[in-house]
Order: sequence, then structure tokens, then C-alpha cells
Amino acid sequence: MKLGFIGTGVMGNSLVKHLLDHKHEVSIYTRTAKKAENLVEAGAVLLASPQEVAEKSEVIFTMVGYPSDVEQVYFGEQGLLKNAKAGTVLVDMTTSQPLLAQRIFEAAAANGLHALDAPVSGGDIGAKNGVLSIMVGGEKEIFKQISPILDLFGENIVFQGPAGSGQHTKMCNQITIASNMIGVCESLIYAKKAGLDPERVLRSISTGAAGSWSLANLAPKMINEDFRPGFYIKHFIKDMKIAAEEAENLGLQLPGLRLSLSMYEELAAQGYQDKGTQALIKHYEA
Repeated sequence: MKLGFIGTGVMGNSLVKHLLDHKHEVSIYTRTAKKAENLVEAGAVLLASPQEVAEKSEVIFTMVGYPSDVEQVYFGEQGLLKNAKAGTVLVDMTTSQPLLAQRIFEAAAANGLHALDAPVSGGDIGAKNGVLSIMVGGEKEIFKQISPILDLFGENIVFQGPAGSGQHTKMCNQITIASNMIGVCESLIYAKKAGLDPERVLRSISTGAAGSWSLANLAPKMINEDFRPGFYIKHFIKDMKIAAEEAENLGLQLPGLRLSLSMYEELAAQGYQDKGTQALIKHYEA
């Protein structure tokens, strides 16, 4: 198929590689061309705008940073909604606002296009290995139509319901992670203060009732002070703010989410915004 992909950052880069490995024709756009050099070498065609990607593609995936970026990519003059051919399927994999996903869906339908919101979980490791969890909202028939492509990206791919449902599900995911990250950090700090070997402690607790993706994948990085980003703190803050706003709209008070957000905002103010989320351990070491 003729596929398009907009946004080749930490995760998008790996997803494009999967498409190329399976011999798809892939047109890409990214604001920082240097980030796409390896993809061009592998066969991707780097274009100058979302409009050019829209003109060449049957299915277009987007994975950008913030809701404002999603707005520009979809609704801008050179955006997908104004320039995609009738029948094109637009799949936004950015973690964004449920209401924005619904707006994109409605605008797409008005222009003879199809739109899915399909945020992911699993970080850089999941993207690289093609084992992401993908949460999808939109039309079920369109989801079924592009499922063979999504299968290249992930293993746990679940259709959640109408437009915006994928984004709401991703908020559930991020709310869970927010409190879990605090627990992982406090566990490691406790182990150190108690004179235990943190790595040995992990061997005992990571496969028991305390087990989680964050404990298995990020706790070792905390121990080794490896704060390279698989998922940026600045992007997690963005996600938690969306979740907090949505919770407020639903009349919910989520103190665990609010506490995690405040802790990450403190770290960002200290200059850690471009580090991985595992840098939360620095909050306890200060």
C-alpha cells in the first residue's frame, strides 16, 4: 500500500521501519529532517509538507507531540483534512484530547475521509519490537480494514468504540502509570535506605503481585541512572494534564494523578523535561 507517516520521533521512527521492512511504499514528513535520515536510507520518501504526504497516500499515520501539533497537521492549510484524497484513512497515534479526536472524525467524514484515534502504550521498546498496545476509536469497519497494518506495530490491539474512545482509554493508561511510577521510585528508595541490593530486590518483586511494565523496564534504568528518553517527561506532563482536565469534566477527583503531575512539573522546572520518565527517581534523591 501507499502509506504516509507524519512524525518520526523516538517512536514514530521505529514504526516506519516496520512498514519498510514489510515492503510498503512509505512517504514521510517530519519537522526535523535529520531525525528521518535513517528512514530515507532504508527507502522512505521524505516530503516537504503534510500536504505532499496526503497527495501520495492511501492511509496516513500521525504521531506528533502535542494537541496543537495535531491541530496543525490536520486542520492547517497544508493539513491532511484539506488535501487528502477521498477515501483516505487518517490514523492519529498521538496521545491527544478526546474532543479533538471527535472533531477530526467529524471533519474527515464531511470531506469523504475516514479517521481513527489510535494512541499507543509500550514506549520506545514496544515500538522497536512491534509489541505496542494500541487503543482505537472510530468506525469499526475502518479499524478492521487497516488492522493488518496495525498488526505490524503491536500485539494488543483493541477497538474501544466511537471516535475519542481510543484517547479516553489512553488516559486510563496514563492515570495508571502516573501513580505506579511513584510506587516504583519509592520502592527503590526504600530498598537503598534499608541496605538492600536494588537489583536483587527487583528480581523478587517484579514478577509477583507488584509487577508492572514500569517496574520491569524502567526500574533498572533508575538503578543505572540511565535517563535517556524512551518517553519524554515533557510529553508525560502533557498527557497527565489532558487526563486531569478530562477527569474534571467528568466530575472526578484523582489525587494520585495530581500528585504525580506536580512531581513531574517540579522536575521539568529543574531542567529534566527532555529526560525519560524514569528520571522521577531524582525527585527522591534531591
